[in-house]
Amino acid sequence: MFRMGSSSWVAIFLLSLAFMTSCFAAEVTYDAHSLIINGERRIIFSGAIHYPRSTVEMWPGIIQKAKDGGLDAIESYIFWDRHEPVRREYDFSENLDFIKFFKLIQEAGLYAILRIGPYVCAEWNYGGFPLWLHNIPGIELRTDNPIYKTEMQIFTTKIVNMAKEAKLFASQGGPIILAQIENEYGDIMKGYGDAGKTYIKWCAQMALAQNIGVPWIMCQQNDAPQPMINTCNGFKVNRLLEQKELTFDVSDYLWYMTSVDINETSVWSNATLRVNTMGHTLDAYVNKRRVGYKFSQSGSNFTYEKQVSLKKGLNIITLLSATVGLANYGAKFDKIKTGIADGPVQLVGKNNVTIDLSTNLWSYKIGLNGEKRRLYDPKPRIGVSWHTNSSYPIGKPLTWYKADFKAPSRTDPVVVDLQGLGKGHAWVNGHSIGRYWTSWITTTNGCSDICDYRGKYVSEKCNTNCGNPSQRWYHVPRSFLNNDKNTLVLFEEIGGNPQNISFQTVTTGTICAQVDEGAQLELSCQGGQIISQIEFASFGNPKGKCGSFKKGTWEATTSQSMVEAACIGKTSCGFAVTKEAFGVTTGPMKVHEGIARLAIQATC
Repeated sequence: MFRMGSSSWVAIFLLSLAFMTSCFAAEVTYDAHSLIINGERRIIFSGAIHYPRSTVEMWPGIIQKAKDGGLDAIESYIFWDRHEPVRREYDFSENLDFIKFFKLIQEAGLYAILRIGPYVCAEWNYGGFPLWLHNIPGIELRTDNPIYKTEMQIFTTKIVNMAKEAKLFASQGGPIILAQIENEYGDIMKGYGDAGKTYIKWCAQMALAQNIGVPWIMCQQNDAPQPMINTCNGFKVNRLLEQKELTFDVSDYLWYMTSVDINETSVWSNATLRVNTMGHTLDAYVNKRRVGYKFSQSGSNFTYEKQVSLKKGLNIITLLSATVGLANYGAKFDKIKTGIADGPVQLVGKNNVTIDLSTNLWSYKIGLNGEKRRLYDPKPRIGVSWHTNSSYPIGKPLTWYKADFKAPSRTDPVVVDLQGLGKGHAWVNGHSIGRYWTSWITTTNGCSDICDYRGKYVSEKCNTNCGNPSQRWYHVPRSFLNNDKNTLVLFEEIGGNPQNISFQTVTTGTICAQVDEGAQLELSCQGGQIISQIEFASFGNPKGKCGSFKKGTWEATTSQSMVEAACIGKTSCGFAVTKEAFGVTTGPMKVHEGIARLAIQATC
């Protein structure tokens, strides 16, 4: 056995809730369930800011307010009539500088959606079309008309090329994750007949040919040609979503975020945050300050209540919900909800004044930054910096730890003792060895030296380990280990102390068996070792358990010799356990007439 010294540990803290802007390209894809950004499923809350409707000086403040309100992305139309008021004469100055506008979005740490149209509706004069279009002989707008399609393609290509030159698309390291062609055409397409169907297919082909590296969308277009994404112009009120619906089990963790404006601090300076959740654990933050943690070991719903202090103005409420596996048994187990689901989430102030946040606009983030950045992978990764400290943090939640160790010698099975930690996940050389919850202490009642599984099964039968962690040793398969350096990575969710973590080999020096009459005894040593001694053997009604067996009120006198003859000097042994094998005959002694049991303790 050896322990991890304090100087061996490095730790990294990932408490930031916002993602960092980056010049690195992002991969944006999608499936029937969600957008996928760099392999991570995302639900994006986006809001519209139309750059020509405000001044350049106003843009940063408006964008910041959108971010403070919980938005992940800003969308804007591109207004053809303003940018090309005269045919082939363009204007991208002052508050028409959409390049600068989208760069400010990125600087604020938000995504962007580029809605080219070029028909925009937007309660904007002539739908955003320049009037000179109307005066071109033979033109028909928004249909299979070659003159209109030529003009539309020229303008669309110009906008796309400008965005490419400024590296605004996510595929180039920019903020734009989606682009839109046409707008709400499905609502009026019937009026154009077959020409409308032909036109919408051409729109898709023309857009895809731009090769922007992110998906294209069409608004209100049920028959949008593949791979166009049909989007809905509107929204469904569903403020608090069930955890499984969002995470798809790619992570145990889901962040729920919302905000609330407070005008009167005297009512809310000592308020209660109350959350009804379906489990399993909940951690809360107010204005990025941790409030507290609560859990349900049974996996059932519980109510989280903690005192919070709210400031005047905007307050950010952040809830981290975590599951510890999902239900796998029972009627309609698949319908069992997880996470906060329908809430309610409430703030209760002075004199029980209550604000229900359940119907707020909520934003969500799936998983942990460390999961996304694969901190459990020992390979060096760009942008990941571990901090080496002689006094590493103890009891600090949401902390990643990393330490190197040498593999134990020989070929015996290896385990790691995680006693001292709280709750989290462990990896060895990038391989998961499981979730741990060593702070979960079992009940102190219900254990007994006598164990008998006969009769109806109940979960309390033969309880052991009362008053101790439910599990502290975790198997590390030898195939996970290298001959030289190995890396242990921990994500500690609630706060623990890694000082006493140790790796151990498991050598079975003592083996035990309890076999009822009529069954087959199978006894074996590991690793090719032989059975060298029978420490205890009793066929009758023995008591106790491995390590503390005792003779009962009767036993076969041949118990020890019978087992020694069958097992000593062998790597394994076995035989049918019967009264006849031990020379026991039934007679006047009624004690011999019941079912007997053989208890053995041997040394390998």
